[in-house]
Amino acid sequence: MKKIKVALAGVGNCASSLVQTLHHYGNLTDVGEGAGLAHPMLGNYAVSDIEIVAAFDVNKQKVGQDLSKAIFAKPNNAPKFTEMPITKIMVQRGPTLDGIPTELNELVEESDAKPADVAKQLEESGAQILVGLLPSGANDATLFYAEEALKAGCGYINTSPVFLACNREWAQRFTDRKVPLVGDDLMSQIGATALHRALLDFLVKRGVRIIESYQLDVGGGTESLESLHRARDQKRSMKTNIVSTEIPYEVPVTAGSTDYVYFLGNRRESYFYLQGRYVGDADFKIDLRLVSQDAPNSTSILLDVIRGVQIGIDRGFAGPIDAVCSYGFKAPPRPYPLSLSETIFEHFIRSTRPV
Repeated sequence: MKKIKVALAGVGNCASSLVQTLHHYGNLTDVGEGAGLAHPMLGNYAVSDIEIVAAFDVNKQKVGQDLSKAIFAKPNNAPKFTEMPITKIMVQRGPTLDGIPTELNELVEESDAKPADVAKQLEESGAQILVGLLPSGANDATLFYAEEALKAGCGYINTSPVFLACNREWAQRFTDRKVPLVGDDLMSQIGATALHRALLDFLVKRGVRIIESYQLDVGGGTESLESLHRARDQKRSMKTNIVSTEIPYEVPVTAGSTDYVYFLGNRRESYFYLQGRYVGDADFKIDLRLVSQDAPNSTSILLDVIRGVQIGIDRGFAGPIDAVCSYGFKAPPRPYPLSLSETIFEHFIRSTRPV
């Protein structure tokens, strides 16, 4: 198959895990070999068919560096699980806009290089998809890169909690440009939101009555810091809304980030509480704690989303691809229960018609 040419807007922890995974698992085609990957093959595309062709950042420690070096530059603290060869992809200077908030001033030194013409670089690199890996709360920067993707005729993947795929105006603009747009707010592979949804789905299908539930997260990465200071309410609303789709009646539910603990590093700790009743009005309660590495948790789903978008491009899809959005994101234009969204996604991959 042809290569899926991808550009990265933001070279943070998620980018680090993605780039390492592409190298580490790049030659896998056998499902039996794909430890940790939901789909070593997706349609006709293997992980090795994804090629990074451009990357943009604002950090002085990353701009001008080979991507293989930049992904390990501070303040990145994602786990290093493979030795990276030189990629010959030089990280280019993107515009700062609101990408470095006050709380990151001590962690990120802004590059003094001149910002690149992003749309021009996308065109020259041959990128078909731009993946926005910007921090939560960087609204202006997210909108800027979406605009540059439109100019260059690239599909855009919005992993941040900024409403793009859910925004009718942006959705129409990508539809008119005849390129895909998917989002919003990437969902982790076994992250708190995915696990919370799966638990509620299981309980509802077993016939119990949910009384109340919450999910609270703390972490030590820059994303946790950003989520707390700039996007706490936004992310909490998104997470709560998508978790609530698993319950077919009104129930008090809260889901969201609650604090930043620097010494956790890239670790995220999530706490769940569920209360309900079953036959005879018998009461039950569930308390759980999930400990995970934040950056690698995004990678498997992101690999599926990238290939799903490419499959959409191959079939002439434009604007939001509902099947990909509902599968991979916390705030899709059309939210479905988790099990249904996975079924719709699988059908989309196998189908030759729009879903």
